[in-house]
Amino acid sequence: MEWMKIDQVAKRSGLTKRTIRFYEEIGLIPAPKRTDGGVRLYSEDDMEELEKVISTKEVLGFSLQELQHFMETSRQLELNKEGYLLSLDPKERKEKLEEIQETLNHQLSLIDEKIRTFQSFKERLQGMKGKAERAIQSIE
Repeated sequence: MEWMKIDQVAKRSGLTKRTIRFYEEIGLIPAPKRTDGGVRLYSEDDMEELEKVISTKEVLGFSLQELQHFMETSRQLELNKEGYLLSLDPKERKEKLEEIQETLNHQLSLIDEKIRTFQSFKERLQGMKGKAERAIQSIE
């Protein structure tokens, strides 16, 4: 397995080293492996997790708190998925699927709330635009 130092991860992700360390500190990404000297070593899996955080933040426009919550539920989703795949007991598999469904419903509600916020903001801007257009017409 090839390991990357934080400089390489920063360059590849477009984030600063400070941001990467901060994301680790607040639990957005798991703590990477370290050398005996304390140097962080990142795997491809770590990089994928960081890219998932970046993508979620950019696409959904989540605050750090919302992002933490969303990533936590994403991790729970993965654990339930693994439990489902590893189980041979139909009752247990059904329970895992129900947990997956509940987690997905929760994530969808987070996204729906963000969409409502964007829509409200858009409507305010459209109202301001309409007022500006009417003011321009009244001057002409």
